[in-house]
Amino acid sequence: MNKLPIERVLSDLQEILRTHVNAVLVASPGAGKTTRVPLSLLDEPWLSGRRILMLEPRRLAARTAAQYMAASLGEIVGETVGYRVRRDTQVGPKTRIEVITEGVLTRLLQSDPALENVGMVIFDEFHERNLHSDLGLALCLQSQSLLREDLRVLVMSATLDGKSVSELLDDAPILVSEGRSYPVETHYLSAPIKGTLENEIVKSVRTALAHQEGDILVFLPGAGEIRRVEEKLMELDLGLQARCYPLYANLSREAQEAAIAPSPFGERKIVLATSIAETSLTILGVRVVIDGGWIRVPRFSPRTGMTRLETVRVSRASADQRRGRAGRLGPGACYRLWTEQEDRVLSPHHTPEMMEADLTSLALELAAWGISDPHELLWLTPPPEASYKQARELLCQLGALDKGGGLLPHGRRMAELGLHPRLAHMILTAMPLGYGEVACELAAILNERDFFRTSHGAVDADLRNRMQSLRCGESVIAKQGYEIDQNVRKRVLTEARYWKQVLGVQVEKKNDVDACGLLLAFAYPDRIGLRRGSGRFLLRNGRGAVLPESQPLAQVAALVAAELDDQGLESRIFLAASIDLEEVENYFSDQIKGESLVYWDGSQQMVRARKRLCLGALILRDHPLPEPNSEEVMAALLQGVKEEGLGMLSWTKSARQLQQRLIFMHELEPEKWPDMKDEALLETLSDWLTPHLYGLKSRQDVQRLHLSGILESVFSWDERKELEAAAPTHVVVPSGSRIPIDYSDPLAPVLAVRLQELFGLIDTPRVAQGKVPLTLHLLSPANRPVQVTRDLPSFWKKTYFEVKKDLKGRYPKHYWPDDPFSAVPTNRVRPKI
Repeated sequence: MNKLPIERVLSDLQEILRTHVNAVLVASPGAGKTTRVPLSLLDEPWLSGRRILMLEPRRLAARTAAQYMAASLGEIVGETVGYRVRRDTQVGPKTRIEVITEGVLTRLLQSDPALENVGMVIFDEFHERNLHSDLGLALCLQSQSLLREDLRVLVMSATLDGKSVSELLDDAPILVSEGRSYPVETHYLSAPIKGTLENEIVKSVRTALAHQEGDILVFLPGAGEIRRVEEKLMELDLGLQARCYPLYANLSREAQEAAIAPSPFGERKIVLATSIAETSLTILGVRVVIDGGWIRVPRFSPRTGMTRLETVRVSRASADQRRGRAGRLGPGACYRLWTEQEDRVLSPHHTPEMMEADLTSLALELAAWGISDPHELLWLTPPPEASYKQARELLCQLGALDKGGGLLPHGRRMAELGLHPRLAHMILTAMPLGYGEVACELAAILNERDFFRTSHGAVDADLRNRMQSLRCGESVIAKQGYEIDQNVRKRVLTEARYWKQVLGVQVEKKNDVDACGLLLAFAYPDRIGLRRGSGRFLLRNGRGAVLPESQPLAQVAALVAAELDDQGLESRIFLAASIDLEEVENYFSDQIKGESLVYWDGSQQMVRARKRLCLGALILRDHPLPEPNSEEVMAALLQGVKEEGLGMLSWTKSARQLQQRLIFMHELEPEKWPDMKDEALLETLSDWLTPHLYGLKSRQDVQRLHLSGILESVFSWDERKELEAAAPTHVVVPSGSRIPIDYSDPLAPVLAVRLQELFGLIDTPRVAQGKVPLTLHLLSPANRPVQVTRDLPSFWKKTYFEVKKDLKGRYPKHYWPDDPFSAVPTNRVRPKI
């Protein structure tokens, strides 16, 4: 893959395409490559009079490339060379080369999968890896495989990984051009920026004006930064020698063309641009590039279902593309607003949009193409499963797909519109209701950037105000301290008129702006929200959202959020409209689920039964359920016992003793007797407690249960009889007293008895058919322990006499015989004679 001059590359490309259907062209930054390739192929016999489609990622680049090629042929656009972009087409019957944007290719493929009148598709600037370019290439490759073996595909880029694309295109040949570029002197900062990017930009512009020649191209992340830099430069009073021109996607066509036009004689131009000027465009006169080093990209979160714009560092490829703008027409200079150390850690390429974008439109296009599994197509980067699954779920919610993923008639109509599926669904659903006009206007507002401006605080989020201002102008909002960007407003009006015309929408009586909330709910059914506190809302998808309390929408009962960020636990709402809950119930009745909820209420310590109407995570209605299912009540009460623990039951002394006796038996014969410890009882709660919960609802009810009887009921009559014999509750001692046995230690049951009551007892009392001796806690007349033993005969023989001396001294009136074996036991001071 040696680098060749562009003239040699064009000759080789013609030869390759005579025998191959696919090719890859990697060209160094330089003028002429993009436009000279299609012109050089026009007379190729394999075209057979068919057209060449050349894809550009942006409308401005498409129009400019078409104008350049037409001029080189001495023609006007629309003859041999034309272009087709969104709502702007210049093609004629003689057109052989069409420069189109990537979304247009998708529409052409959907209407004609074989591309019968097309001989070749050229993907220019493919390194940008836009969603539409990846999709367009995947569809072209399948069309080539199934329908058009002779369809040529050429992928071009200046910073492309040619090998991976070649492998995708069945090992297509790779040509590498050296392009044509002039030397560019690169300047770095000595230290990272400490202040604002805007201030550093202004400083660099002043330096460039003083030390460099030619026009200046400045790269900034977005329109907001461009406006702020423009204001700061205007304050410097640059005079007639230099003028500022903004350049970004949402500008009018006239403003964009003014930015790329040559400067008037004696005047220097400062173009403040986003990444729109990074590739495909040659801005005449530019000799200096000032690169802010940042780019704004959309990031979609499958977790929240929301897309946010995130400002990130440029990649190495983007930085080199930007730098190359200064060397297109002569030697130049590039001021990079980062240090050389920061430069060394730039990532090689930006992440493909496929990995970080909302895939709803892609999923709809694939369904319209007849693809249920995206892996049926060849992708350089396949769609991520989580994002794609969420996109399909949303399309089902919008009525575009059936449960199996098949395209429904409503979904086909949505795909034909070419709008984002949310907006397409909103308009198509609104029209039969008589809200088509409002829906077209609302779609246009949502498709453009916000035309409200303010110099203080947050802009009001209410979309109804924008609808009123769209129709009536400044007067509606002037008193609120807002300004309107009239250029944006004009574009919104133009787009709204376009959709009304395409769909045949007439002026309707139902044009009330209060319909905004309902229409927005059609587009964003997953973002219907109910208020759960001042300014705080719970959305249908389970996410939290918040508005400043000062905004009127913060106090409404329900709203629909159209634009949010994706930060923290609660997303900040930027655009929304209120909606009546009755409208939600009427228009989303097929998605609302009624449920009977029987549950344990820990705060009230009782079972609650409620009837609820739910839309996702939202509870629309909630009222008591008069006759809940008894089985569900028992299950809820059982759950309450599990949550609260066994302490919720009435553990009388006899009940606890019974449990301890049973634990003792389990320790003796674990295979025969079940474990009755608290942990085991909780695990088997449903087995032994459920039959006794019928008709009960609360902790108070449960505490009336006779727990001893419940535990006994687990065992048969024979087992209970064996329990009484092996683990009796009491022992009758020689004095005639019936003393309880303490089984709290199942390995060593205890009999606590006054020593005098055991006189005459020769052996230690035993349980478990004599297998287990009781641990005797021998007590004084005051019931205080004086000795612990499991060997009573040994105690009488060896220890009793020492204990006797002590006890006789403390209790002289009591009976302390010399021979405990023959003495009369007593539970009194002295035995009766």
